[in-house]
Amino acid sequence: MKRRSFLISTAGSLAGLVLLPRMAFAQKGRIDWYTAADSNILDFWANTIKPAFEKANAGTTINLVDAGNDAGIKAIAERALAAMQTKTDPHADYFEAGYPRLPKGAIEAGLYVNMKTAGLSNYSKVNPLAIDSDYSLPYRGSQVLLAYDTTKLSPADAPKSWDALVKWIKAHPGQFVYNRPDKGGSGGNFVRRAIHQANGLDPKAFTIDNYSKAKADIALGKAWKLLQDIAPSLYDGGAYSSGNTQSIQLLAQGVVTMTPVWSDQVLQAIAQGVLPETTGLVQLQDLALCGGFDRAIVLSNGINRDAALKLANFVLTEEIQTAILTKLGGFPGVSWDYVSPALRKKFADIVPHSIPTFPSGDWSDAVNDGWYRNVAPNLQRKA
Repeated sequence: MKRRSFLISTAGSLAGLVLLPRMAFAQKGRIDWYTAADSNILDFWANTIKPAFEKANAGTTINLVDAGNDAGIKAIAERALAAMQTKTDPHADYFEAGYPRLPKGAIEAGLYVNMKTAGLSNYSKVNPLAIDSDYSLPYRGSQVLLAYDTTKLSPADAPKSWDALVKWIKAHPGQFVYNRPDKGGSGGNFVRRAIHQANGLDPKAFTIDNYSKAKADIALGKAWKLLQDIAPSLYDGGAYSSGNTQSIQLLAQGVVTMTPVWSDQVLQAIAQGVLPETTGLVQLQDLALCGGFDRAIVLSNGINRDAALKLANFVLTEEIQTAILTKLGGFPGVSWDYVSPALRKKFADIVPHSIPTFPSGDWSDAVNDGWYRNVAPNLQRKA
C-alpha cells in the first residue's frame, strides 16, 4: 500500500532521529525499531514516544529506523527468520507494522512473540475490534470518516447511514466528492463501503483467500450500480478528486460541503488550520467506512526482546494513547472506555462501533479496474 502524503509536515521533522544502517550491530539496551509508515509517524515516535519511554526506562534507548516500505519490513523479517535458524543476531527487536503474517511461516517458526500471553499489564485495555492476531498489539488506528462544513450542514442533519448519505448527495448536487479509488484510501474505502452496502453489509464476505473473477463480477457489479446512481449528483456533475489531499482542499476552499477523509489526516488538517474548526466529522453507524490499525510486533529472538515488550506495553498507556488522539490525529488502540471523558465527548460522532476491513491483492485490483470500467469509463487511468 502506498504511503499517504500529508498536507503539512510536522515542524522539527525527525528531531533527534538518526536512521542507522539496517545491518548496524545490535546493542544490549538499544531497541532496534523498524517502520514503513509515513513521516508523521516517525515524527511522532521521535518527538513523543521515544523521549517519554527513555525517560521512564533509564538505560534503554530506541533506535528508530525507516524501513522504507512494506517490502523493507518483509526483508528485515526474512533476515530475522534466517537468524533464528542459525541462532545469530537478527539486528531487530520491534516492528511498527500492520500484520505479522510475513514472511510466510514466521509465526509457525516462533519468530514473533505471542502478545496475548506475554504478560503485558495493559493488554486487557486493547479494543477488541482492533485485535487481528495474538502475535501483534494494535496501538493506533485510522479510519475513513465523512468530513463536512458545519456552516452549510448542521451536525444534527449529518447523514449517519448509507441510505441517508445517498439521499443527502442527491438532494445537494455538486456538494460531495470522493477521490479515484486507486489514488487514495479515503475514496478507495468509500467505494468499498458501497461494495459492503451492496453485499449484505458483511465485510467477512470478502477475504484474501476467496477471490475469483466470477465472484468479483457478481459482488462488485452490484456496487457499481450504486455508484453509477449517485455519479450525476457528485461534484461537477460526476468528477472525482485526484487523491486524499485534493479532497480536503476542495472542502477547505468551500467548493464542496462533504467528502470522505482519513481520520488522522483530517484531524491534523484541522489542528494545523488547513481546515477550519467549523469542520464536522461523522461516521456511518449502520456500518462504518473501512479502517485499520498499526501494531507492535516483537521479535522473539531479538537481543532486547524484554525491553521491546516494555515498549509495546508503554504505547498503550493513557499518556501515549491520549497523544495519539491529540497530537497524531489517530484512533486509540485501547477501548474508548480508557480514553478520558473529555476526549470521548469531543469525538463522540466518530467513535467506531465497527472497523470493517477489505482484502488487498486480487480483490483490490478488481475494485480499481472495475471502477474505471463501470463507474468512470471516460476517465483515463494513469500509473
